[in-house]
Order: sequence, then C-alpha cells, then structure tokens
Amino acid sequence: MTTIPAAIPRFHRLFREAAGMDVDKADVKRLEEFINRKTYDLLLRAFAIAKANARSAIDWIDVPLTKGLQECMHAFRGLDAQAEVRTVLEALAKEPPLDLPYSEELESRLADIAGALAVALARSFPIIDPGVRNPQAAQWERAFALFDLLV
Repeated sequence: MTTIPAAIPRFHRLFREAAGMDVDKADVKRLEEFINRKTYDLLLRAFAIAKANARSAIDWIDVPLTKGLQECMHAFRGLDAQAEVRTVLEALAKEPPLDLPYSEELESRLADIAGALAVALARSFPIIDPGVRNPQAAQWERAFALFDLLV
C-alpha cells in the first residue's frame, strides 16, 4: 500500500504520542508494511480458528490477541492521534482479504488491531535499543524479527 501523503504527519504524531519516537517518511512506509503483515498474520490465525469452529465468518473472538496487544489497543484508543490515523489503519488492516468474510464487529475493530500493533511497535524500540529516539533500519529489522517470533 502506498502512503497517503496527508497520513505521514499523522503517523509521526502517533509515534511521538505512543512512545516519544520520531519517524521519517521511510519509517512510515516500514510501519505500513509492519501493520499490513502483522494484521494479516493475526487474521490468518483467526481464519483458522473460525474454520475449526465451522463458522461462516471470522469473528472478533477468533483474533488471538495477547494481553500485551490488548493493553496496547486500550492505549491506542486513548491517544489523541488515533482519530487521525483510524481510516488509514482500517485500509491497511483489510489487505489482503481472506476466504471468509469478517463479522461486523471485527470490521469495526480492525483499526483498533492495527493501532495496537503500531503502539506495540513504537514501544518496542526503546526496549530493543534504550535511548533511541529515531529508529534506523537496523532497529526496524530487529523489531520486525521480534514480532515475527511472537505475533
């Protein structure tokens, strides 16, 4: 997905508010890739759970959210920047579609899932490299590898 130019300052604000991090245009593209990949991974597991339970749609309860992601979701909802990035996050979370449709409740919460992932990612940088304010490519790669292990 291509970054919507108007969304770039909104993502900057989200990262500053979530973890005091500064990001640039290249980082916003990395963030989009991350959200797209990790949301898809979560929805792929939700798809398997829905199929195993013989449901005709993927429901909110099928999404395997950890306690930490749930806490990040609550944090995301409390950020001033969340309203500004919600529509962009919804679009990122819907790609690519799966073989089962999403329930209305899941559709309405896709931006929250993507927002939780963005907050979790932002908060991971100071853990990976204490003192970092503007993550570089190496820190992004480490964060991606960490999330690939866990999500």
